[in-house]
Amino acid sequence: MQDKLRFGVFGGGSWGTAIVKMLTENGDRVGWYMRSDSAIRHIVKEGHNPNYLSSVEFEVEQLHLSPDINEIVEASDVLIFAIPSAFLEGELQKLTASLKDKVIFSAIKGIVPESGLIVGEHFHEKYNIPFENIGVLTGPCHAEEVALERLSYLTIACADGEKAKIVAQHLKSEYIRTKISDDIIGTEYAAMLKNIYAIAAGIAHGLGYGDNFQSVLMSNAIREMKRFIDRVYKMKRNINASAYLGDLLVTGYSIFSRNRMFGNMIGKGYTVKSAMMEMNMVAEGYYATKSAHLLMEKLEKKSKTPIINAVYQILYKNKDPKKVFEKLTEKLD
Repeated sequence: MQDKLRFGVFGGGSWGTAIVKMLTENGDRVGWYMRSDSAIRHIVKEGHNPNYLSSVEFEVEQLHLSPDINEIVEASDVLIFAIPSAFLEGELQKLTASLKDKVIFSAIKGIVPESGLIVGEHFHEKYNIPFENIGVLTGPCHAEEVALERLSYLTIACADGEKAKIVAQHLKSEYIRTKISDDIIGTEYAAMLKNIYAIAAGIAHGLGYGDNFQSVLMSNAIREMKRFIDRVYKMKRNINASAYLGDLLVTGYSIFSRNRMFGNMIGKGYTVKSAMMEMNMVAEGYYATKSAHLLMEKLEKKSKTPIINAVYQILYKNKDPKKVFEKLTEKLD
């Protein structure tokens, strides 16, 4: 893997836009796949994404924009996917270009519904991508704060440390600090789980619970996350590191957290459908909740994840959030 790489970013949302900003600021010419022809035309003409992070200005000469996923795959060495997990496989079904010898990094915080797998495992199992060619980009890092150029931190995880190091070099800047990790499974599961816990935090807020309870909820959430990740992929890791605890905290507390916002609406009495329609954005934690619950049920470890179970009961079994959280409070310490 050479230092001079061709990057392709897949996804026209806020996180995809933020990643393109990071790469272009380091002088890279970036391939950018998005489905919307009108958004592409707007970027070419006006130099910014009309739908997400519209304050971010791009030098159009640095962008290779296309609504054809195969065109960007063929033109790129490193593929960074920032498509919501619920829609990822639908986009991959359009592929005719080969993924052989491509390095794939996931910036997706969720489960692929069709397979029930995290994104890295999905590419490995369904597309025969070796794990040494798979990586993960995790926070704590909100796209909105990247747009504002507020100091943020990225963890770049890959089994091949050299690949992680090179990708980190292309993403770092004065306001983006990077670190590398070899825990590709653990960091990706953490990125998925923190969205579920952010929904729980939002539900609690919507129900009227205060800061004292929120702190207990987050304290229990990081321990529950550790039990979950250790069960699915045990290795030596510091669960208090930024990629785990830090990402959990920012997603659980930030005003930019769409999962917290979604949970807050559920706590205030919105149905799942009405909350999704009003947000007009994907809350990854909704899909992750079902997958995480079913996995723990399959492993007969459901009793070890009371927060995930509570969110599952509310979102998928239409249980009363108030009653579910009353029972949950008795299981926290």
